[in-house]
Amino acid sequence: MTFTENERDAALAVALLAALADGSEGPQEQAELQRIAAALDPAAAGRLGPLLDDLRSGRRTLESAAAALQSAEARQATFELAVGVCNADGVSSPAEVAFLERLRGALQLGEAASAFARDAGAIVAVPIGAPAGAPPPAARPTPDAAALDKQILDAAILNGALELLPERLATLAIIPLQLRLVYRIGQAHGYELDAGHLKDFAATAGVGLASQYVERAGRALVGGLLGGLLGKMVGGAARLATSSAVSFATTYALGQVARRYYGGGRTLTQEALREAFNAMLADGQALQQRYTGAIQEQARTVDVGKLVGMVRGEPR
Repeated sequence: MTFTENERDAALAVALLAALADGSEGPQEQAELQRIAAALDPAAAGRLGPLLDDLRSGRRTLESAAAALQSAEARQATFELAVGVCNADGVSSPAEVAFLERLRGALQLGEAASAFARDAGAIVAVPIGAPAGAPPPAARPTPDAAALDKQILDAAILNGALELLPERLATLAIIPLQLRLVYRIGQAHGYELDAGHLKDFAATAGVGLASQYVERAGRALVGGLLGGLLGKMVGGAARLATSSAVSFATTYALGQVARRYYGGGRTLTQEALREAFNAMLADGQALQQRYTGAIQEQARTVDVGKLVGMVRGEPR
């Protein structure tokens, strides 16, 4: 499916409105809005200010954006995009739930859309990390380096495989699985991390949660109009391969940077953390080609019905 230019513009408006729905607009949120715009339409990133002004002032509304989406496929895809944005950093807030219901009505979507939103909520509702304020361990252990490498590689292969599946809910599980990987690496080094820290760590490394989902889902839903970390690809199979490669590389980089960060006593600066992530991302991109077969084999055996269990860390 390929969006028209007007439909792509409408999808961007809906994605930005979804990101604004919880009412939070600090510097971190502003940076994420910029990344969302760039992920859906690189040309729009330079005019984000006027776009946001139009949305905030009501000159452009949710209803007008919905009306620009002509096909049933475009309406469904845009709704799923908004669900992903609202759920990217955890369970949707009441304001986000209300936004999604309003969007569903404006798009004239039925119960299947509501079911998708509920299923997405179930995936991200799984607790990841220790409760805030959990006491630190008395001493930091020295984890098995080979075991950590395997854990990171296994997670990268699984997330690469999820991108190859036709079920769009599989894409929503990738971010929680990445956060769980960081949690387990921190835990292996003696740190009990809460969910807030995990999200902050990902953002500091340069992995925006909502924009990561938008970029990933955009390749699958908007059909060849988007660029990505590995370049612009044309054709359905190529887009899936690109998304799979990006998810593998991002997961691998996040895991390796987490290993370095927690293994070094959490002393890396924000700049050093981002530099390390970019270096590891390049390594992950090169490594992905070696594991293409393993990713494809994993995709043939993944049970989508067990996504919630995967996020919980249950055996597949």
